Amino acid sequence: MVRSQRTLKKSGITTTESRYYLSSSPPDQYSPQEWLNLIRGHWGGIEIRNHWRRDVLMGEDRSRSRQPNLLANLALIRNAPLSLLSERLGEQSLPQFRERLLSSPKQCLAILAAA
Repeated sequence: MVRSQRTLKKSGITTTESRYYLSSSPPDQYSPQEWLNLIRGHWGGIEIRNHWRRDVLMGEDRSRSRQPNLLANLALIRNAPLSLLSERLGEQSLPQFRERLLSSPKQCLAILAAA
């Protein structure tokens, strides 16, 4: 469990939130600081691998919708082509590969047809 506390600047209200994590490792395998570093590292990697790619390559943050179901569905739709593309990247970066695909609609269709 990780307990975090925050104070809102405008209102001065302090809230406490508890988040629970599951692990197959025994609790005493790591110190509390090591557990915290593992959790932060995991979620930092998620942010870089998923959100950054969807935002930078597909403009996810430009969406003005605040409907949770719509946003979740759009994230799934954006993840599908990213998953297909990551299988075919090779040594190229995702932005380089995307630029190459922008000039080759036939290659885009071939990737979709192969899926």
